[in-house]
Amino acid sequence: MKLLPFGVASAIALTAAVPAFAQSTEARAGAEIAARVTPSEFAPAVGVLELNQAVIIEGCLEDVTWCQISFDGQTAWASAEYLYVEEDAQPVALMNRPGSLSLTTVTVPDDDATQTEQNTAAAIGATVGSLIAYAAGGPVGGIIVGGLLGTTVAVASVEPSEETLVFVSENPVETVFLTGEVAVGAGVPAEVVMYDVPSQPELRYLSVNNQLVVIDAETNTIVRVIR
Repeated sequence: MKLLPFGVASAIALTAAVPAFAQSTEARAGAEIAARVTPSEFAPAVGVLELNQAVIIEGCLEDVTWCQISFDGQTAWASAEYLYVEEDAQPVALMNRPGSLSLTTVTVPDDDATQTEQNTAAAIGATVGSLIAYAAGGPVGGIIVGGLLGTTVAVASVEPSEETLVFVSENPVETVFLTGEVAVGAGVPAEVVMYDVPSQPELRYLSVNNQLVVIDAETNTIVRVIR
């Protein structure tokens, strides 16, 4: 599939200095998302955060798009679009910079892993567009509310069957590169070509950033990430 030239994948580029929380802060995942080696949606994953899983925030990029986290004895990076904290017993998206959190500045080392991701960005050259962090009828706040209520993040009319999951896994397609984390509930741009699921015509599938996903054909939202 031909990629549309929407621009260089600049999300990979890192700044030399990033802010961090003065004290370690507990946050939770508002969706099932990957924990990655570096702050990039194209970086290798070292694990998967489950919905509402607690993590410790060690620091964030200056624009609070990615945060360095600690969980299960390891350190990684996670998309701040899908992280939340509780303030006055209410969930607050981390990207909204809750007032109770104080920020300081730390330095991110220019290590081999960072250089690898920069090389990856250069190799990709262009992206098709951006995933939309929408779910449960709203943006990040909707994702958080859906998670806290114990419901699925994306409201799907049809759950993928086992037959569908097997079909998608056994029929890989050319990947497309989209900025934004691949997560249940994220919206896929309408211009992206999606593929039919014979057993469930109300679903489509696609490979996004080398990750197979099942998509609700009516809403274009991801309803399952096949890891």
